[in-house]
Amino acid sequence: MNETNSSWGMRIMAKERNNTGTYKIVAIGGGPGGYPAAIHAAIRGAKVALVEMDKLGGVCLNRGCIPSKALINCATVYDKMKTASEIGIDLAVDAKVNWPAMLKRKDKVVSTVVGGVNSLMKSHGVDVYNGYGEITGKNEVTVTDDDDKVTVLKADSIIIATGSRPMNLAAFPLDGQAILSSDHLLEMQKLPESMLIIGGGVIGCEWASMLAMLDVKVTMVELMDRLLPLEDKGTSEQIRREFKKMKIDIRTGIKVESIKSGPTGISAKLSDGATVEATQALLSVGRSFNVEDLGLEKLKIKQNKNGSITVDKHMRTNVKNIYAVGDVAGVVLLAYTATAEGIVATDNILGDKRTIDYKAVPSVIFTHPEIGSVGLTEDAAIEAGHKVTIGRYPMRALGKAHAENEIAGECKVIGDSKTDKILGVHVVGPHAADVIHTAVLAVQRGLTVTELGNMIFAHPVISEALMEACHDVHGMSIHLAAKRKPAPKSKSKSTNK
Repeated sequence: MNETNSSWGMRIMAKERNNTGTYKIVAIGGGPGGYPAAIHAAIRGAKVALVEMDKLGGVCLNRGCIPSKALINCATVYDKMKTASEIGIDLAVDAKVNWPAMLKRKDKVVSTVVGGVNSLMKSHGVDVYNGYGEITGKNEVTVTDDDDKVTVLKADSIIIATGSRPMNLAAFPLDGQAILSSDHLLEMQKLPESMLIIGGGVIGCEWASMLAMLDVKVTMVELMDRLLPLEDKGTSEQIRREFKKMKIDIRTGIKVESIKSGPTGISAKLSDGATVEATQALLSVGRSFNVEDLGLEKLKIKQNKNGSITVDKHMRTNVKNIYAVGDVAGVVLLAYTATAEGIVATDNILGDKRTIDYKAVPSVIFTHPEIGSVGLTEDAAIEAGHKVTIGRYPMRALGKAHAENEIAGECKVIGDSKTDKILGVHVVGPHAADVIHTAVLAVQRGLTVTELGNMIFAHPVISEALMEACHDVHGMSIHLAAKRKPAPKSKSKSTNK
């Protein structure tokens, strides 16, 4: 279940009711939290049902991760074609953007992957019920479909995996025309000439990068003092620098006070007195949790102040046989974290005792260049009481980066000066979203900077930046110029006369 509709809650009063046998687990929501949990349980021999009111795959597959990355790939290819002559390729005609064709390809990619998920559910014997799921008892989920047909599922345990949706602000109501959400962007039939992006977080930065590569004039406004405020400051600085090269107009530490729409576009008034004119605006300021009409109040399932469902370290709610995973649990709002949480919840239901280790969760951002990070930022490490040592290695020092004509960015390794343990790794550059996973394993296993640096890396690969940054922590990077030592201070000699 990926969207909510308050009218659904009344449909359980429909006359036609089908009762099923008891399932070991019923999962509500077929996104990256729910469907992997259901398949994992089925692999372990449990009888499982999954309830989904839309398409399987959830926001990630249908309106998030996969469709946006399909479009980002198109934008990246186009951007490379504009500079093809730099690597010895002369195009017969200038490259042009065919946005409708890009959308068509995006839809095909999504359809193919959704079909794959459907096939997986069938192959593992998971019963899928299409409709709105409501918890109508401690061991009961009532499903109402589009035809008002009601099916009652009995369950030993229930997993809530209903996800989230783009946040809507009363001051800037989403209308799909002037003010858009990321969902709207995936369906817009024409590329705008210009776009105002409100919010400099992950989604805002990914769309800014993609639209700029497609020659859309982009202005970004972020309330905090920097883009990507949850990432390391060095990462934010590098992305700001690269965005400026892409001619993205960045306004940080500023608030959008009002937006007026007209026949030619929108006009936004900013807190510094400036006005931004654009064709449309993208509102990218956070997510709202899909908890409406789930029956939480009836069972007194606790919620956090932000509306997400309260869970313990085992993903269990205060009702011992009901679990919540993914965005709706409000811990870490990432698709792959939802999958891990869903599997942990399933294992706990089936008798294991498992928890999630959030310290080693990677963050990946598909801007140009890409970003990958894990562990603590430099500021967070210092605030936690660590005496840190830093190693850096610029992508422009890598042969592979030059071979790919992608030399922007660097790898930054943060170590503890006393224990040599790796505290955090932050990568900006080509393939950063893949490179970071070596560092994820290192953080998860508590490796030292020296241990990771002594690993033999292949050559030429972008991952060598990680090895070299580890060596740089101790001043031992072979492929960095020797750092000049400060000249010794001269001692003045006094003479007695």
